[in-house]
Formats: sequence, C-alpha cells, structure tokens
Amino acid sequence: MLKLHEVKTGQKAVVKNIKGDARFLSRITSIGLSLGCEIQMLHNQAKLPLLLYGRDTVIALNRQDSKGVLVEVIA
Repeated sequence: MLKLHEVKTGQKAVVKNIKGDARFLSRITSIGLSLGCEIQMLHNQAKLPLLLYGRDTVIALNRQDSKGVLVEVIA
C-alpha cells in the first residue's frame, strides 16, 4: 500500500485505510474519501496540493493530510 501523496499523476487507486484521530477521519470522509473509494490522481506535483477525482467530484488535499490516507494502485 502507498500513501496517497505517492500516487503518480494519471494513476487510479482505491482507498484501503485512513489513519488519524476522529477529527481527521470526519474531515476526510466529509470531502468524499472513504474506505473503498476509487480515485484518480489528476495532479501531483511536489510542494503543491494534490488534485484528485473521486465520487464524481474533484478534491484538493494538502500533502500533510494525504499521508494519513493509504491506497492501493489499480491502474
């Protein structure tokens, strides 16, 4: 499994685990990332926020928060 920020632009992945306190889990799930969610990385460039597509919406996520989301690359 990889941390979300390790997924390359254009790759698809499935969220397998979310690590963090209750506040972090609530915030991450409220933006559309939950266990089993399929995402596609739209933009992953060093020092910039991640831009990904999941659950029919585009999501921007800072790099620090992305370290708590573990994914498995599928394509």
